[in-house]
Amino acid sequence: MKRVMIGAWVCAGLWLVACAPEEMPQAADGRALYMEYCSACHGENARGDGPMARAMTPAPKDLTLISLRHGDSFPRAKVLSTIDGYTKSDLAGPSMPEFGELLEGDLIPLDTGDGKMTPTPRKMVALVEYLESVQQTR
Repeated sequence: MKRVMIGAWVCAGLWLVACAPEEMPQAADGRALYMEYCSACHGENARGDGPMARAMTPAPKDLTLISLRHGDSFPRAKVLSTIDGYTKSDLAGPSMPEFGELLEGDLIPLDTGDGKMTPTPRKMVALVEYLESVQQTR
């Protein structure tokens, strides 16, 4: 009987661990992704001054000004769409590449600003959290 009780408690503990929600990515998690995928063009500090920026027309945008360009509000859905390539640039010249690797992996719920939780790739959420953390304010 004692073994059955111990087994029941072990199973209950494992069930609770399996059901616990995973931690949401933080800005620090996204910085490494930013450095790998974005810094060559947008620069180490996201100001549009990466090593490749001089050769680009138009120049990469200063990503620290996203909120200021959108009325002091960080447009998560628009940023996600730009990163994943869903919204294509209409600018002449080379546009921002699509980052398919960021779309791989597990999905986590994210409110993109409409109050609805949308399944979003974890890496994308981490990158958006980082970009939101580097926004300038007035």
